[in-house]
Amino acid sequence: MKTSIATVSISGDLAEKLAAIAAAGFDGVEIFENDFLAFDGSPREVGRMVRDHGLEISLFQPFRDFEGMPEPQRSRAFERAERKFDLMGELGTDLVLICSNVSPLCLGGIDRAAADFHELGERAARHGIRIGYEALAWGRHVNDHRDAWEIVRRADQPNVGLIVDSFHTLARRIDPDTIRSIPGDRIFFVQLADAPKIDMDLLYWSRHFRNMPGEGDLDVTGFMRAVAATGYDGVLSLEIFNDQFRGGSPKSISVDGHRSLVYLMDKVRRLEPGIRIDVPPMPDRIDVEGIEFVEFAADEEEAATLAGMLTTLGFARSGRHVAKDVELWRQGAINIIINTEREGFAHSSYVMHGTNVCDIGFRVSDAAATVERARALGADPFEQPVGPGELNIPAIRGVGGGLMHFIDSGSDLARIWDIDFRPVQDGPANRDTGLTRIDHIAQTMNYEEMLTWLLFYTSIFSTSKTPMVDVVDPAGLVRSQVIENDAGSMRITLNGAESRRTLAGHFIAESFGSAVQHIAFATDDIFATAEALKASGFVSLVISANYYDDLAARFVFEDDMLARLREFNILYDRDEQGEYFQLYSPNYGEGFFFEIVERRGPYRGYGAANAPFRIAALKRHLRPPGLPKR
Repeated sequence: MKTSIATVSISGDLAEKLAAIAAAGFDGVEIFENDFLAFDGSPREVGRMVRDHGLEISLFQPFRDFEGMPEPQRSRAFERAERKFDLMGELGTDLVLICSNVSPLCLGGIDRAAADFHELGERAARHGIRIGYEALAWGRHVNDHRDAWEIVRRADQPNVGLIVDSFHTLARRIDPDTIRSIPGDRIFFVQLADAPKIDMDLLYWSRHFRNMPGEGDLDVTGFMRAVAATGYDGVLSLEIFNDQFRGGSPKSISVDGHRSLVYLMDKVRRLEPGIRIDVPPMPDRIDVEGIEFVEFAADEEEAATLAGMLTTLGFARSGRHVAKDVELWRQGAINIIINTEREGFAHSSYVMHGTNVCDIGFRVSDAAATVERARALGADPFEQPVGPGELNIPAIRGVGGGLMHFIDSGSDLARIWDIDFRPVQDGPANRDTGLTRIDHIAQTMNYEEMLTWLLFYTSIFSTSKTPMVDVVDPAGLVRSQVIENDAGSMRITLNGAESRRTLAGHFIAESFGSAVQHIAFATDDIFATAEALKASGFVSLVISANYYDDLAARFVFEDDMLARLREFNILYDRDEQGEYFQLYSPNYGEGFFFEIVERRGPYRGYGAANAPFRIAALKRHLRPPGLPKR
């Protein structure tokens, strides 16, 4: 599989773009004409730069408003094309993209367009140039790949072929299976892009909202299955127009792009087993059986504060690492690690971010296979020295700089708590408050990073994404989207902040980067847990009385439930499937907090309707600007 990406897809000048594209592992690049025109160097210098990065120029584009023009515009179009052929010779590429005409002067007609491409093919052949014709979704007369293919077929030139683009086909809701009848050797190039489903002008949608395959809502997999069925074995290229990507890191966007192509073709290979697809072999997406542990990095003073909060939540210190300053706190099936080591990854994480969640351990069926798939998709494996008798647990680096370790039940890794930790008993056992497991983990990042996180999780793990939700903070919007599996054993909420003034934005700024902002623990009885928490000294987040007055107007409650909700500061939500109860701690540090939830019935949401009231309450607990940290 040869991969490519259009220079228009990422930010930076041409030199920065080429460096990022090469580093991400692409084989080639589409030179978008505007990037070339803005570069202060000759075509030969551009070609040399590309080759020096180990890349090839897969395509030069675009050539606009060519076919079906009246005179004198027709003659001028051929003259323009001849000049571009000379330019391409200096660049060192042989394929040019011609998109369907959008000019109001265009006369239309398949035979007229075919005649123009027949003549252009003859001229291009003298330069060793191939012509690729693409149907724009908003083309004046040609906006369907089937019409474009008929023009190419009638042009009857071996160097004139078809270019298909997933966005142009899927945005017009054209059945991608119609591509299957096109001979693969007549498809010269394939461009891929996804997009969220938005009802808007096609041109504006295309120019501002495209994203990587797997990041949007279009059936790019179905499109690529149809292309693969033709026998096409050429370049797969990304052409992404996206306002966020234009302002983002060219390195990270390029990595996302390459990951999206590998993930896409791995899916196609599994869905079309009879077709040979040249993609690196890798294990299937990984099933997560649960969250095995969450690890905090801290210093001794802040570790004591965190331990005090865990104690009020009903956790007990139950283990100490055999060789490191690492403690294990447990309740139910929840394992919380506090790491105060003065060297190693956790210490570096503390120095950079302060007390934070530096590591998440996932329980999977096969830890080695998890790392193997992650590596095939461009994730970086992680290792650091382990002491005698300690387990070497497979791990990768996550998107935000944290770690992910993987523990499977079919090996010694499942005995981590017996092998790597010695039991401790501080005295009388803490009072269990009924917390059973981790319901979900909430990670906060800048909004422009959300698609990166989403693609990372969904490409490695057997998960799906929920629709994006707008969470209203008094200081602005926060975009929220959930990654989850069907069993509910892996639930991660992604919260993208657009303003530093929001609670999420404040947390990112004070933590110096994306991080876990809250952990939600599950209970089977929220009211019994609330009673136990109160007895253990836990102080809950105080919710406005107005919230409960509104609840009384919105829902009908049995017995004294509303009064009990108000008494314990419990938030409530309900849908046609079930009920959801939420209880929060105040902020720890600069915006981190704990949540306790109970799900009754098959409620699959996360209480999004309650988020504005929770945010307002948490903001009341933040320290005033200028005061020292607690």
